[in-house]
Amino acid sequence: MLPVQIATLILLLPLASAVMIALSLRQQGALASWVSTATAAVVTILSLTLIFSGARDFPASWEWLRFGTFTVSLGFKFDDLAALMLFVVSFVGFLIHVFSLGYMHDDAARARFFGGLSIFMFSMLGIVLADNLFMIFIFWELVGFSSWLLINHYHEKQSAADASKKAFIVNRVGDFGFLLGIVMCYWSNGTVNLTELADHHVFSTAIPLLLFCGAMGKSAQMPLQVWLPDAMEGPTPVSALIHAATMVAAGIFMLCRIESLMVPQALTVIMWIGTITAVYAALCAIVQRDIKKVLAYSTLSQLGYMVAAFGLGSITNGHGVGAAMFHLTTHAFFKALLFLGSGSVILGCHHEQDIFKMGGLAKKMPLTFVTFTLGVLAIIGMPGLAGFFSKDAILYLAMEENTAVFAVLAFTAVLTSFYMVRMWKLVFLGASRSDSAGHAHESGLSMTVPLVILAALSVAGGYSGVFGKLAGSVAELVPEAHGPAHVTILLVSLAVMFVGAGSAFFFYKSAATDSLEEKSRAAFGALTWLKESFDRLYDYYVAKVQQRFAMLLNFLEQIFLAGLIVRGLGGFVGLVGYGARALFTGSLHTYVYWFLLGTVLLWAFATGFL
Repeated sequence: MLPVQIATLILLLPLASAVMIALSLRQQGALASWVSTATAAVVTILSLTLIFSGARDFPASWEWLRFGTFTVSLGFKFDDLAALMLFVVSFVGFLIHVFSLGYMHDDAARARFFGGLSIFMFSMLGIVLADNLFMIFIFWELVGFSSWLLINHYHEKQSAADASKKAFIVNRVGDFGFLLGIVMCYWSNGTVNLTELADHHVFSTAIPLLLFCGAMGKSAQMPLQVWLPDAMEGPTPVSALIHAATMVAAGIFMLCRIESLMVPQALTVIMWIGTITAVYAALCAIVQRDIKKVLAYSTLSQLGYMVAAFGLGSITNGHGVGAAMFHLTTHAFFKALLFLGSGSVILGCHHEQDIFKMGGLAKKMPLTFVTFTLGVLAIIGMPGLAGFFSKDAILYLAMEENTAVFAVLAFTAVLTSFYMVRMWKLVFLGASRSDSAGHAHESGLSMTVPLVILAALSVAGGYSGVFGKLAGSVAELVPEAHGPAHVTILLVSLAVMFVGAGSAFFFYKSAATDSLEEKSRAAFGALTWLKESFDRLYDYYVAKVQQRFAMLLNFLEQIFLAGLIVRGLGGFVGLVGYGARALFTGSLHTYVYWFLLGTVLLWAFATGFL
């Protein structure tokens, strides 16, 4: 098959799976799950074929809509950046499908769940393969829809319904800025084709910052980060697929796609937003009790790392793209591993999610324990594992470009080591602290095999040979430390890892209660307030500002539009009509008088008297 045909199949097969499930398999959950998973497997095989065939930048574009001289086209842009993202989406997505076979086995609505997974895969693949900003935006909105659908899987729970609406609304705020950026880009350049923009475009600070608004929503950067922790109300495989490996990474991928539009001022803003998000989320993670919420804030923090890395890169060397995409790839491996591992723990503990009610799972769930431990070591930067290489590339870039950012990200790495080791210790070590943990059991093969594969990728995925095979020219953009700089970064990495891990072991010698809260109530209270502050601020804004403004508009609408204009004009027209009807008396004498009056008025107008 030609590369264009393979790419078309990759895009359309998940859509066909979703349509088949929606139309024919809504009451056949088992069959629907296998159709969706088999489709994901075929997409993965086709993706690997396309990636390693060497085919790049093949022409493929079709006109979809035309309005005068304005056209909207659908086409493929398949370069090394798209190849890397395609591997992440298709391969990790397939493993999550396999995991879901076991995790969702007893769910009454699993047909709807797997249909949602298929439509999500279709949407993400569309973003990856798109050759212009309009096409990206179309699939961007489809990703938002499928995210809403999957987060709202347990729609009978009010918290899940609220979380899905929150995710949808917050993302629409960011997408509004994204759309304005696309319109402004087209108005300034006459095109939104990514290849044409890279060759020639009008430099502007507003365009990249408006486009970045879309990334702030999808990748949950401050101040639009509030939806991601609440989205943990969805099933755990959804958290792994959407909120760890793919959807939230779409914002990073989009930034790398529009790198040619960047100017120094925009990069500086992006750098600081990513840096602040990284440290904010890490501080919030320290006080979480829910295992999935810890991982959610960890995801926020790591996304902040990626955004900061992109902002740290200069316009000429492309190191920001290399560092951001390198960490995106390794993060997809170990964070998907951690989320799926947490799903194995939750299912094994009979749906218990409080880490203070776990403990002793290392012996009861040995395979989950080993793979989860590798994921923890990867994210905290253990030398030799994937996270070590990608995180150190970002720290080296920060050390070279901005000392203040380097200090903040190094401190964030200490916090990462602290809260991840805290969670790992409370979940797996010590004695069982509840009946659910005491009766925990290891998961089946459909859930443990993906854990083993992701654990292997979390170990090997950071090596330059593996990354280079997948990323091609993108791998050449990854900053590498040499000589004294290499030693400095290595020592910093080891120091932050051991300081954070050692502090976690010191504070959590006893797991019966939250030792940090007992030893420092003021600090614990401050971190809790920090976590809740944005939600409280938005709730205040909605209740006191937006709602009252809406009430004012409703009042003005009732008085002026519905009252004065609609009813007032309607009443005036009715009055005129009533008066006009009164003129028709049926009397010939009356009509003669009106005729004479009209004749006099016409004569006066004709002679200029009036």
